Amino acid sequence: MNAARTRRQARRPPAAAQAPGSDHRIGSTGTPGVLATLRRGIQVSPELVEGIGVTVVLAVLAAVGHVVVPVTVQQTIDTGILAAGGPDVQRVVTLVLLAAVGLVLGGVCSALVNVRLFRASERGLYSLRVRAFRHVHDLSVLTQNTERRGSLVSRVTSDVDTISMFVQWGGIMLLVSVLQLGVATALMAAYSWQLTILVWLCFVPLAIVLRPLQSRVNAAYTAVRERVGAMLGAVSEAVVGAETIRAYGVQARTQRKIDHAILATRHAMVRAQNIVSVVFSSGVFVANFVLAAVVVGGTFLGVAGELSVGRLLAFLFLVQLFTGPVQMATEVLNELQNAVAGWRRVLAVVDTPVQVADPGAAGRATARGPAAVTLRGVGFAYPDGPPVLHDIDLEIPARTSVAVVGATGSGKTTIAKLVGRLMDPTSGEVLLDGVDVRDITVASLRRRVVMVPQEGFLFDATLGENIAYGLRDADPADPASWEPEVRTALAELGLGDWLAEMPRGLQTPVGQRGESLSAGERQLVALARAYLAEADLLVLDEATSAVDPATEVRIARALGSLTRGRSTLTIAHRLSTAEASDLVVVVDAGRVVEVGTHHELVGQGGTYAGMHASWMAQTR
Repeated sequence: MNAARTRRQARRPPAAAQAPGSDHRIGSTGTPGVLATLRRGIQVSPELVEGIGVTVVLAVLAAVGHVVVPVTVQQTIDTGILAAGGPDVQRVVTLVLLAAVGLVLGGVCSALVNVRLFRASERGLYSLRVRAFRHVHDLSVLTQNTERRGSLVSRVTSDVDTISMFVQWGGIMLLVSVLQLGVATALMAAYSWQLTILVWLCFVPLAIVLRPLQSRVNAAYTAVRERVGAMLGAVSEAVVGAETIRAYGVQARTQRKIDHAILATRHAMVRAQNIVSVVFSSGVFVANFVLAAVVVGGTFLGVAGELSVGRLLAFLFLVQLFTGPVQMATEVLNELQNAVAGWRRVLAVVDTPVQVADPGAAGRATARGPAAVTLRGVGFAYPDGPPVLHDIDLEIPARTSVAVVGATGSGKTTIAKLVGRLMDPTSGEVLLDGVDVRDITVASLRRRVVMVPQEGFLFDATLGENIAYGLRDADPADPASWEPEVRTALAELGLGDWLAEMPRGLQTPVGQRGESLSAGERQLVALARAYLAEADLLVLDEATSAVDPATEVRIARALGSLTRGRSTLTIAHRLSTAEASDLVVVVDAGRVVEVGTHHELVGQGGTYAGMHASWMAQTR
């Protein structure tokens, strides 16, 4: 046993590696550069570059199709209209027909490039959304709580949309533009190397200025994505907390908070667009200047007899093909910065380490049956906070109902989360039937251990569908797959009369977050779910909200049926629960100070006896 324990500890990082700190935060590893972000993005979504070789070949053909017109203009003028023996109509017609065929083929290649890139981008972004969403659910509660819900949602929705806009539009333009620049430069050099050098020299100052400007655009769009996330967080918080906001009459304060978030987003967007406008305007100015310079330089070369009229006109067309991508490139690079900012935020989620990791194939699937729990030397501290549990040693025998009592903030709920492995201890170990829960596969652990919170979350669906969440293999769209079991469970819990009172029975809509049900009825749904899960160990966080007498009787009756024959760990907020339990654990300031039956602890005259005496005095 000691040797096995030593091997387990050797496989794990030291406690300091799991201690609170930056490891729990999303995106705490720094800001990667643009190229590093793009490389990592392609690693995460390799579908983005599937078949890229064929796409590049088609893009080259599309770029060649763009230079058909300049070449045709040059040949038509120099060898057709201005032919030595007079205009050659037959040659002009032939060249025009060939140009038309070339344009059609170039257009087809361009359309195929668009289709292929669009399909590849959609496949890649689909996998990115799925992976990011799955990873959010794999993250521990601690990690999720470091980010506001609205901001976390924006990382897998609106931030992915910014990537989509660039990949589907900017990616196409960037690929075609680069190829078009290369083809245009080669043809311009063939027509006049002097004018080609002039064109490139005119763009050198723009290239020098663009680099620092792009850095500023990058920073500006990063700020925009952060502000959008903060704005969505503020709005979603206000929507979810609308009832509390109205109850306390703080609509004005909430509106100011939202207005501030919206205004901050607007300022960030305006600042980014101001920088973008400078970049785009610089490209337009240089493009117009280049055109004027080529006209002047080409005229001098033409007078000197070094450039024909057809070549000069073709060169002007090629300059348009050259400057167009340059101007477009500034816009594409701006979209790239926006996409990279969003990509960083999505990758920050994907690359956040999973603190409560599934051991997978290396893990164990423990056998079903009565569950015994052991906490051995367990300590825990929340991120950036002091330790809240200190060297907890506790034995919970199988088929025992245990009540954990203590003052608010004493560490009761933390113990429950560690037993249910919603978090891992920073020191010590939690054992289920003698096996460290970190060595048990998540699937096996969730089958055996079910945590019932004070008020279970209800989805915007029917009553039956919400209860059926306790059945892992149920299909919400097929009531026949879960309705018989749900009805049987409610009957065995003594809740058949409650179901009969529902307006539409199991088809009764519960509304968002179960707002159509009372607090007590939401507790009944949570208990019914836990019953269907058929867990070996129930971890119950007793509800603190008061309910009407009839519902309280139903809850007590359902709890009796639910816990019968099962190991139960209850975070007790009422000492009446402790009185009815087999074992009482008293927690004070993160330490277990007393363990025993209710009668034993009352007779000892310690902490529990004082709590019980105070409670009895208040209930008289």
